[in-house]
Amino acid sequence: MGLNLPIAGILVYAAALVGLYLLGRFLAMPLKWLLRLVGNVLLGGVAIFIINAIGSGLGFCIGINPLTMAVVGILGIPGAALLIILKLIL
Repeated sequence: MGLNLPIAGILVYAAALVGLYLLGRFLAMPLKWLLRLVGNVLLGGVAIFIINAIGSGLGFCIGINPLTMAVVGILGIPGAALLIILKLIL
């Protein structure tokens, strides 16, 4: 009888550690995705700033706001082209 309790305790601790590991892995995935998204949005803002610096001599300017930064950050070069075309059309 005395030998079953320590083995049961070890199994409970092992199960708890496995559970914590799986919980950490589950929560780390969305955090990585969110950090990647924030980084891309910030790079989108830098790209819009560069577009504005180049286009300032032509009187061309795209507003830097969270939406335009997200479009360029998520879509990349096609997103920047989309914003330029929309600015020229409107």
